[in-house]
Amino acid sequence: MRRRNWYERGERRFRLILLGILILMLAAIHFIDPSFYPTIYHLSKDGDLHGTIHYLKGFGIYAAFVSFFIDVIINIVGFLPSIFISTANGLIFGLFWGVIISWLAETVGVILSFYIMRTLFRGMAMNLINKSKTLSKLDSYESWQAIAAARAIPYMPNGLITAIAALSSMKFKDYAFGCLLGKLPSTALEVVLGHDVVNLEEHSMRLTIIIILVTVIYGFIWWKTKKQRKSGQNENNQ
Repeated sequence: MRRRNWYERGERRFRLILLGILILMLAAIHFIDPSFYPTIYHLSKDGDLHGTIHYLKGFGIYAAFVSFFIDVIINIVGFLPSIFISTANGLIFGLFWGVIISWLAETVGVILSFYIMRTLFRGMAMNLINKSKTLSKLDSYESWQAIAAARAIPYMPNGLITAIAALSSMKFKDYAFGCLLGKLPSTALEVVLGHDVVNLEEHSMRLTIIIILVTVIYGFIWWKTKKQRKSGQNENNQ
């Protein structure tokens, strides 16, 4: 028991140290360039695509790194939309690299957001789960498959999914794996759709085909999920 308590204290201390390092890094960027975070906020809030492209191109050869970092910050915060940066990535770096940069950045962002929530509010979250029958039941169904399915939905609010996962007893590696898988199709769709909407005259046919395919695929998944839930409820009632 004593050894377990010592291990838990050491793990908690380690998490807090990592969190402190992350906060210091973010604070250092503010001191180096006080306009950086306000610029990100306004570009994101306003969805200013042209302003974002102009801002990123101003960093020259470092534009990809800056874009990656901005996307990570947006996904850590959770409530700011990231579609404008995904579209900008596709237009500046091309579809392939635009998807790769956006996918990895968004994945890193939601993983860090989960880590921060777990580090700061884990004790409170676990107490809530233990005291609530509803949350306890919900918690037992959490899995990397569920996270992957939720992350695969384009334009889904990142903060909500992260909060639900952070309140569960899901393992960090399962959450990270689910996000890595789920974020790829949703981010790819966001990049390609944004790119083709801006270049509508050139890619109108591809955009139409993609919209039809996405509607059919996600519609089928929704219908299948609803059917399985209804079947499960009928079995429970019997």
